[in-house]
Amino acid sequence: MISQDRSLLATRCQTALLSQVVEQNQSGVVAVIPARGGSKGVPGKNLAPIGGVPLVARAVRAALAARSIDAVFVSTDESAIATTATEAGADVIDRPPELSTDMSTSEAALLHALGAIEAKGQPVGILVFIQATSPFIRPSDLDAAVASVRAGEADVVFSAFETYAFLWRDGETGASGINHDHSFRPRRQDREPHYQETGAFYVMRAAGFREAGFRFFGTVRHQEVPEAWAIEIDTMAELEQAQLLALHFADAARPNLAGVRAVVTDFDGVHTDDRAYLTEEGEESVAVHRGDGLGVAALKRGGLPLLILSKERHPVVTRRAEKLGVEVLQGIDDKVVALTRWAEAKGIPLAEIAYVGNDVNDLPVLALAGWPIAVADACPDVLRAAKLVLTRAGGRGAVREVADLILGTNLGDDE
Repeated sequence: MISQDRSLLATRCQTALLSQVVEQNQSGVVAVIPARGGSKGVPGKNLAPIGGVPLVARAVRAALAARSIDAVFVSTDESAIATTATEAGADVIDRPPELSTDMSTSEAALLHALGAIEAKGQPVGILVFIQATSPFIRPSDLDAAVASVRAGEADVVFSAFETYAFLWRDGETGASGINHDHSFRPRRQDREPHYQETGAFYVMRAAGFREAGFRFFGTVRHQEVPEAWAIEIDTMAELEQAQLLALHFADAARPNLAGVRAVVTDFDGVHTDDRAYLTEEGEESVAVHRGDGLGVAALKRGGLPLLILSKERHPVVTRRAEKLGVEVLQGIDDKVVALTRWAEAKGIPLAEIAYVGNDVNDLPVLALAGWPIAVADACPDVLRAAKLVLTRAGGRGAVREVADLILGTNLGDDE
């Protein structure tokens, strides 16, 4: 009889698990990024730039780059954050004042966001809670965590890194070990690893979260992430540390451009900062970035064809192309036709071409290229259309940054 009861219980558990998996697969995977305006430790923290990109925008980009996430929402009470989030490609949920105080919990903001999202007719099966204060989130880690919840392996998956640190506590009689016997010092390879929560993201069954009202419930597992990327910004010192990291490490949230076989760019707003200098005689000139020349030279050494594709026709474009030693097509009204013909002549599929643009006239060709890329100061429509948004603005090393990402190098700024 006991054996039958156990068998029946196991069957019921399997049925419940299957039901959860089916429910999650039929509903959407939605990311919510709470980002209120008030911050005491670091004023304006969610808009603080890391690598030239506001924190909230970095979080949005990481979520959009994850293949498993269907939609991205930012919950905020501040118009500047809402504008930045929208420009980065997220939808915005207006958070009410009573959920935007120093005492408000993330869980309260998430529950409000779930209600607002589902009121729009979008069912949520899996909720991805992302904190903008973690600037180096890898889309692949988000995808792995979602896969674990979707498969029914866990109800909640949180980001953590492995640590062998000896933890201590102070007491009335002195310090004592927490996760070790301080009278014995084992070697690292003989110690059990622990996992430190990073606070970057939590992936969970939406139905389970509603029922529990807290981010941890049911079966909890961790998604291991690199310790080097695990910084969470709560102080000015941590903000400065993250800004330094962004200078020396490749952005973990960026896609791999190793498959790009050719690079095509606009001229104004990409090789320049989109300004023109006019003399009294009516002669026009522009400023260019020496680092871009180094990037172009590196791409050429790597065997990648390059093309400058410009709607305008001007001698400065001709001179710059000659100095860089790249092809140029000027006075082009239909960039789609021009790019298609150029790609066919080179024998390179459009899916393997990166196009770098900045303004609305680039939108048709961005939609055509396999790798649509926007400079950091591109217009909002271009930022939303891009698969990758650079950290550098046009005329300020954007082309060099593309070269770095494709070649996996750090070329410096001197031409």
